[in-house]
Amino acid sequence: MKSRKKISTAMTFILLFGVVSLFSDMTHEGADSIRGAYLSIIGASAGTIGFISGLGELIGYSLRYVFGRICDKTREYWRMTILGYVLDVICVPALALVGEHGWIAACVLLVFQRLGKSIKKPAKDTIMSFAATQEGVGKSFGIQEVLDQIGAFLGPVFLYAILLSKTTGTTFERYSFCFAMLLIPGLLTLFFLILTKWKFPNPDQFEPEPKKYILFHMQKHFCFYIAGIGFFAFGFIDYAIIAMHVVRTYIEPAGGSLLTQENLPLLYALAMLVDAVAALFFGLLYDKKGMKALVFSTLLSAPFAVFIFGAHSFAALLLGVMLWGVGMGAQESILKAVVARMVPKASRATGYGVFECSFGIFWFLGSWLLGLLYDWNLTLMIAVSVLTQMAAVPFYLKVDREFRRSA
Repeated sequence: MKSRKKISTAMTFILLFGVVSLFSDMTHEGADSIRGAYLSIIGASAGTIGFISGLGELIGYSLRYVFGRICDKTREYWRMTILGYVLDVICVPALALVGEHGWIAACVLLVFQRLGKSIKKPAKDTIMSFAATQEGVGKSFGIQEVLDQIGAFLGPVFLYAILLSKTTGTTFERYSFCFAMLLIPGLLTLFFLILTKWKFPNPDQFEPEPKKYILFHMQKHFCFYIAGIGFFAFGFIDYAIIAMHVVRTYIEPAGGSLLTQENLPLLYALAMLVDAVAALFFGLLYDKKGMKALVFSTLLSAPFAVFIFGAHSFAALLLGVMLWGVGMGAQESILKAVVARMVPKASRATGYGVFECSFGIFWFLGSWLLGLLYDWNLTLMIAVSVLTQMAAVPFYLKVDREFRRSA
């Protein structure tokens, strides 16, 4: 009788760290499922929501270069990861404390939440990459994203259950209560994070040290990659705008339609479920096909805005949200895996910082512009979203050719 193959230490770390991500995503993705509607209720306009969503991403991504450099110099991966997680998961339930017209306070909290992500992400992704290089980077980041998205699915479902049970009070009061209840998964995040650090205090030991230290520099194929993700990020509409559009188009005018304020989080849960499946599928595909997997996922997901904003049927909305989920899944698995493949161990946190800083700048500019276009010309907003995402494909193909030449 054959003995069962034991799970490697690296995979055990990946799975346990994935549980941390599960509860973290349950916290902030649950919040994201009602964030746009909540901001709209407490007085924010579409342009403001787009601006704040983009500003939050700009701060959350642009400072990652700084914190990535700090990580590479200090090697304090765990300390920065824990600090970032604390700020990230505490700001979300604090949204319950803003007043009925407190959209400014809510926006400030959202920006600080993104600051927490900027502190933790380069360190977290670098820690993950050490173990991922031993198990396959596409598969490893795909597995983590699956666990992420299980949490991202459970978060909106958790809020849906709360909204079903809490039938009294105004919509504002019920949404505020939802944010307060997200303190529960937030505390579980911190518990499993400390547990993971206790079991794996030195995750950098998973990956052998290089024979010589290689300083990070912008190689040609990395520049092409940054250009590609810039176009993708610019055109990828933030879910806050999608949620606001759903409220204005499907909920407020319809009254007793299939979509209500209570089941609105389920729409986001659907996107997160698709995200999880797409992340694992495209992560495994990346390990086999390289950048072609990213090209395929981009071509598949790019038209999501046509179905969400251009059509006016519930079926089209569902299809659009699922395509949006495909884009999110590929973004969270393949994009990180590519950096782990391109950048050497000693300067990888800096590489992640450059990558995510660039992504955030373009996401900010795109979110701001697309939010303004939503109020001005919906057709133009759809066109800009689709075309800029498609413009990323030639750069991905160029990176693929560079990889094959150097192989």
